[in-house]
Amino acid sequence: MGSLEVNDHIRLEVLNLSMAQQIFTAIDNDRDYLRPWLPFVDFTREVADTEAFIKGITQQKETRKDEVYSIWVKEEFAGLIGFKDTDWVNRKTEIGYWLTQKMQGKGIITLCVKKLVSYSFQKLKLNRIQIKVAVGNQKSAAIPQRLGFHFEGIEREGEKHSGKFFDLEVYSLLHSEGIL
Repeated sequence: MGSLEVNDHIRLEVLNLSMAQQIFTAIDNDRDYLRPWLPFVDFTREVADTEAFIKGITQQKETRKDEVYSIWVKEEFAGLIGFKDTDWVNRKTEIGYWLTQKMQGKGIITLCVKKLVSYSFQKLKLNRIQIKVAVGNQKSAAIPQRLGFHFEGIEREGEKHSGKFFDLEVYSLLHSEGIL
């Protein structure tokens, strides 16, 4: 899978090593904005860190591979979105995402998540998709809420970064509940 067209202005490109500099620059430029909610920010200190992340994704065994996409809006890099911890036996995955500050508030992630949900249910034949959001990250939590995901509860201290643990809101959508 090379790319997914979201609409006339937004496309998702499968992550590859040639994108490392653009991704690192976006993280570096928005470090203070991204840091409160994303654990990887403090571990991304140079382009080599981003390259290592990309290699870790792209060099996974095909049977265990999680697809991660770069988000492009009118040919400008906007962020990342993709699958995390996909369980092929139980036909479920988690979707994670982040956007640069400049691209916030334009409905981009909502459209991208909707596209991945459709792709997951129709092409990958998955049954369950979940999204986890740090408690207090209202902008991120609005995405699954807006798309009709069900709030399942709180995963207590489910993520650690910035020297402390964060509780996570867990949202899910099942194939039987309909494709968005």
